[in-house]
Amino acid sequence: MNIKGLLFDLDGVLVNTEHNHFIAWKRTAEKLGISFTEKNNELLKGVSRVDSLKAILKLGDLQVSEQEFEALLTFKNDIYLDSITALSPADLLPGVASLLLKAKEMNILCGVGSSSKNAKPILKLLGIASFFKVVVDGFGVKDPKPHPEVFLNGAAALGIMPNSILVFEDAASGIQAAKAGGFTAIGVGNPHVKESADVYINDLTEFNLEEYV
Repeated sequence: MNIKGLLFDLDGVLVNTEHNHFIAWKRTAEKLGISFTEKNNELLKGVSRVDSLKAILKLGDLQVSEQEFEALLTFKNDIYLDSITALSPADLLPGVASLLLKAKEMNILCGVGSSSKNAKPILKLLGIASFFKVVVDGFGVKDPKPHPEVFLNGAAALGIMPNSILVFEDAASGIQAAKAGGFTAIGVGNPHVKESADVYINDLTEFNLEEYV
Protein backbone atom coordinates (compact mmCIF):
# COMPACT_ATOMS: atom_id res chain seq x y z
CA MET A 1 0.00 0.00 0.00
CA ASN A 2 3.05 2.25 0.29
CA ILE A 3 1.88 3.78 3.58
CA LYS A 4 3.96 6.77 4.67
CA GLY A 5 2.01 8.07 7.67
CA LEU A 6 -0.17 7.04 10.60
CA LEU A 7 -2.88 9.12 12.27
CA PHE A 8 -4.30 8.01 15.60
CA ASP A 9 -7.43 8.90 17.49
CA LEU A 10 -6.62 9.31 21.19
CA ASP A 11 -9.31 7.88 23.47
CA GLY A 12 -9.86 4.17 22.93
CA VAL A 13 -6.87 3.80 20.60
CA LEU A 14 -3.79 5.09 22.46
CA VAL A 15 -5.27 5.25 25.95
CA ASN A 16 -8.62 4.47 27.50
CA THR A 17 -10.03 7.52 29.27
CA GLU A 18 -13.59 6.83 28.12
CA HIS A 19 -14.66 5.90 31.65
CA ASN A 20 -13.24 9.22 32.88
CA HIS A 21 -15.35 11.01 30.27
CA PHE A 22 -18.41 8.97 31.22
CA ILE A 23 -18.14 9.83 34.93
CA ALA A 24 -17.61 13.53 34.12
CA TRP A 25 -20.60 13.65 31.74
CA LYS A 26 -22.74 11.65 34.19
CA ARG A 27 -22.06 14.17 36.97
CA THR A 28 -22.78 17.02 34.56
CA ALA A 29 -26.07 15.41 33.51
CA GLU A 30 -27.03 14.79 37.15
CA LYS A 31 -26.37 18.45 37.88
CA LEU A 32 -29.12 19.14 35.32
CA GLY A 33 -31.43 16.44 36.70
CA ILE A 34 -30.86 14.23 33.63
CA SER A 35 -30.39 10.47 33.88
CA PHE A 36 -27.27 9.43 31.94
CA THR A 37 -26.23 5.82 31.33
CA GLU A 38 -23.29 4.05 29.69
CA LYS A 39 -25.59 3.36 26.74
CA ASN A 40 -26.17 7.12 26.39
CA ASN A 41 -22.41 7.60 26.60
CA GLU A 42 -21.87 5.39 23.52
CA LEU A 43 -23.43 8.17 21.43
CA LEU A 44 -20.76 10.63 22.60
CA LYS A 45 -17.70 8.62 21.52
CA GLY A 46 -15.61 10.62 19.07
CA VAL A 47 -17.92 13.63 19.47
CA SER A 48 -16.71 17.11 20.46
CA ARG A 49 -17.32 18.46 23.96
CA VAL A 50 -19.79 21.08 22.69
CA ASP A 51 -21.80 18.57 20.67
CA SER A 52 -21.72 16.10 23.58
CA LEU A 53 -23.29 18.65 25.90
CA LYS A 54 -25.88 19.50 23.24
CA ALA A 55 -26.76 15.79 23.05
CA ILE A 56 -27.18 15.59 26.84
CA LEU A 57 -29.40 18.67 26.88
CA LYS A 58 -31.48 17.13 24.09
CA LEU A 59 -31.72 13.93 26.12
CA GLY A 60 -33.26 15.92 28.96
CA ASP A 61 -35.25 18.17 26.61
CA LEU A 62 -33.58 21.17 28.23
CA GLN A 63 -32.34 24.54 27.02
CA VAL A 64 -29.81 26.71 28.86
CA SER A 65 -28.35 30.15 28.35
CA GLU A 66 -25.05 30.56 26.53
CA GLN A 67 -23.40 31.50 29.83
CA GLU A 68 -24.72 28.40 31.59
CA PHE A 69 -23.70 26.26 28.62
CA GLU A 70 -20.09 27.46 28.94
CA ALA A 71 -20.17 26.93 32.70
CA LEU A 72 -21.35 23.34 32.19
CA LEU A 73 -18.52 22.69 29.71
CA THR A 74 -16.03 23.97 32.29
CA PHE A 75 -17.66 21.90 35.06
CA LYS A 76 -17.33 18.71 32.99
CA ASN A 77 -13.77 19.43 31.92
CA ASP A 78 -12.61 20.20 35.45
CA ILE A 79 -13.91 16.82 36.66
CA TYR A 80 -12.28 15.06 33.71
CA LEU A 81 -8.91 16.82 34.09
CA ASP A 82 -8.82 16.04 37.80
CA SER A 83 -9.43 12.36 37.02
CA ILE A 84 -6.60 12.00 34.48
CA THR A 85 -3.77 13.61 36.46
CA ALA A 86 -2.57 10.15 37.47
CA LEU A 87 -2.13 8.94 33.87
CA SER A 88 1.32 7.54 33.06
CA PRO A 89 3.02 5.41 30.38
CA ALA A 90 1.61 2.37 32.22
CA ASP A 91 -1.84 3.41 30.96
CA LEU A 92 -0.96 3.05 27.27
CA LEU A 93 -3.20 0.50 25.56
CA PRO A 94 -1.59 -2.79 24.38
CA GLY A 95 0.70 -2.46 21.37
CA VAL A 96 0.90 1.35 21.34
CA ALA A 97 4.50 1.74 22.45
CA SER A 98 5.85 -0.98 20.15
CA LEU A 99 3.99 0.37 17.11
CA LEU A 100 5.23 3.92 17.69
CA LEU A 101 8.80 2.64 18.06
CA LYS A 102 8.46 0.54 14.88
CA ALA A 103 7.07 3.54 12.94
CA LYS A 104 9.99 5.69 14.11
CA GLU A 105 12.46 2.97 13.09
CA MET A 106 10.85 2.77 9.62
CA ASN A 107 10.65 6.58 9.18
CA ILE A 108 6.85 6.51 9.09
CA LEU A 109 5.47 9.85 10.29
CA CYS A 110 2.84 9.81 13.04
CA GLY A 111 0.14 12.23 14.13
CA VAL A 112 -2.91 12.42 16.37
CA GLY A 113 -6.37 13.48 15.19
CA SER A 114 -8.67 13.81 18.19
CA SER A 115 -11.83 15.66 19.14
CA SER A 116 -10.33 16.10 22.62
CA LYS A 117 -9.11 19.53 23.66
CA ASN A 118 -6.89 17.78 26.22
CA ALA A 119 -4.96 15.65 23.72
CA LYS A 120 -1.58 17.38 24.12
CA PRO A 121 -1.38 17.24 27.95
CA ILE A 122 -2.57 13.61 27.89
CA LEU A 123 0.15 12.64 25.39
CA LYS A 124 2.74 14.24 27.70
CA LEU A 125 1.41 12.32 30.72
CA LEU A 126 1.63 9.11 28.69
CA GLY A 127 5.23 9.88 27.72
CA ILE A 128 4.63 9.58 23.96
CA ALA A 129 4.30 13.21 22.82
CA SER A 130 7.69 13.15 21.06
CA PHE A 131 6.55 10.44 18.64
CA PHE A 132 4.01 12.70 16.94
CA LYS A 133 4.94 15.28 14.33
CA VAL A 134 1.46 16.82 14.56
CA VAL A 135 -1.44 16.82 17.03
CA VAL A 136 -4.73 18.08 15.61
CA ASP A 137 -7.12 18.44 18.56
CA GLY A 138 -10.47 20.03 19.34
CA PHE A 139 -8.86 23.48 19.10
CA GLY A 140 -7.67 22.86 15.55
CA VAL A 141 -10.89 22.06 13.70
CA LYS A 142 -14.02 23.91 12.72
CA ASP A 143 -16.01 20.80 11.79
CA PRO A 144 -15.69 17.83 14.19
CA LYS A 145 -15.92 14.16 13.24
CA PRO A 146 -17.63 12.63 11.24
CA HIS A 147 -16.39 15.51 9.06
CA PRO A 148 -12.89 14.56 7.79
CA GLU A 149 -11.31 17.94 8.63
CA VAL A 150 -9.34 16.67 11.64
CA PHE A 151 -7.60 13.99 9.56
CA LEU A 152 -7.22 16.16 6.46
CA ASN A 153 -5.49 18.79 8.61
CA GLY A 154 -3.26 16.07 10.03
CA ALA A 155 -2.35 14.81 6.57
CA ALA A 156 -1.55 18.34 5.40
CA ALA A 157 0.69 18.91 8.44
CA LEU A 158 2.51 15.63 7.78
CA GLY A 159 2.84 16.55 4.10
CA ILE A 160 1.38 13.20 3.01
CA MET A 161 -1.63 12.45 0.79
CA PRO A 162 -4.58 10.76 2.55
CA ASN A 163 -4.31 7.61 0.42
CA SER A 164 -0.83 7.02 1.90
CA ILE A 165 -2.02 7.31 5.52
CA LEU A 166 -3.64 4.79 7.86
CA VAL A 167 -6.12 6.15 10.42
CA PHE A 168 -6.65 4.24 13.67
CA GLU A 169 -10.09 4.79 15.19
CA ASP A 170 -12.46 3.18 17.68
CA ALA A 171 -15.52 5.36 17.11
CA ALA A 172 -18.07 5.19 14.30
CA SER A 173 -17.80 8.95 13.73
CA GLY A 174 -14.02 8.62 13.36
CA ILE A 175 -14.27 5.76 10.87
CA GLN A 176 -16.73 7.85 8.84
CA ALA A 177 -14.36 10.84 8.99
CA ALA A 178 -11.39 8.78 7.84
CA LYS A 179 -13.21 7.19 4.90
CA ALA A 180 -14.77 10.51 3.87
CA GLY A 181 -11.26 11.98 3.69
CA GLY A 182 -9.89 9.20 1.50
CA PHE A 183 -7.89 7.43 4.21
CA THR A 184 -7.69 3.70 5.00
CA ALA A 185 -9.60 3.26 8.26
CA ILE A 186 -8.33 0.75 10.82
CA GLY A 187 -11.02 0.00 13.42
CA VAL A 188 -9.61 -0.71 16.88
CA GLY A 189 -11.22 -2.47 19.81
CA ASN A 190 -14.85 -1.56 19.23
CA PRO A 191 -16.97 -4.32 17.62
CA HIS A 192 -19.50 -1.69 16.55
CA VAL A 193 -17.07 -0.44 13.86
CA LYS A 194 -16.12 -3.88 12.56
CA GLU A 195 -18.35 -3.66 9.50
CA SER A 196 -17.58 -0.04 8.57
CA ALA A 197 -13.78 -0.12 9.00
CA ASP A 198 -11.51 -1.16 6.13
CA VAL A 199 -9.58 -3.39 8.56
CA TYR A 200 -10.50 -4.36 12.12
CA ILE A 201 -8.19 -5.32 15.01
CA ASN A 202 -8.91 -5.93 18.68
CA ASP A 203 -5.90 -3.87 19.74
CA LEU A 204 -2.63 -2.61 18.26
CA THR A 205 -0.73 -5.79 19.16
CA GLU A 206 -2.54 -7.39 16.17
CA PHE A 207 -1.28 -4.77 13.71
CA ASN A 208 1.78 -5.44 11.54
CA LEU A 209 3.06 -2.19 10.03
CA GLU A 210 5.43 -4.01 7.68
CA GLU A 211 2.43 -5.37 5.73
CA TYR A 212 1.45 -1.83 4.70
CA VAL A 213 4.78 -0.28 3.74
